[in-house]
Amino acid sequence: MNRRKAKTGAMVSMVACCMVMTSCAKMGVSKIEGTWTQPIPGMTDQVQGFKLNADGTAESVNMATLKYNSWRLCGYDTLLLVGSSIGNGTSSHFTDTLTIKVLTEDSLHLTRGIMTVKYARATE
Repeated sequence: MNRRKAKTGAMVSMVACCMVMTSCAKMGVSKIEGTWTQPIPGMTDQVQGFKLNADGTAESVNMATLKYNSWRLCGYDTLLLVGSSIGNGTSSHFTDTLTIKVLTEDSLHLTRGIMTVKYARATE
């Protein structure tokens, strides 16, 4: 009898964990969509960044040589940005894998390795 209770308890815990992870991912998708910008270094009156559209497409903001095409979340804390780097008549495709450290209504902090980049939500 105790074995059955233990199995049932473990299954309930697994289901609850899956539900929480799914709801976090869904909540993250709705919160992360939008336009995220930061001041251009040395040009504080101008911004650069990206726009994450609800359909999974992405757009660059004020970055002529870096073109974002699409995005998706992996789990609740990893953002994948797919795009092309364009320069000197050549282009290369890339996927940026970024860890979401902070996500609020108006702030997004992304890390890759030891580098953290901070963005603010742009009003559209």
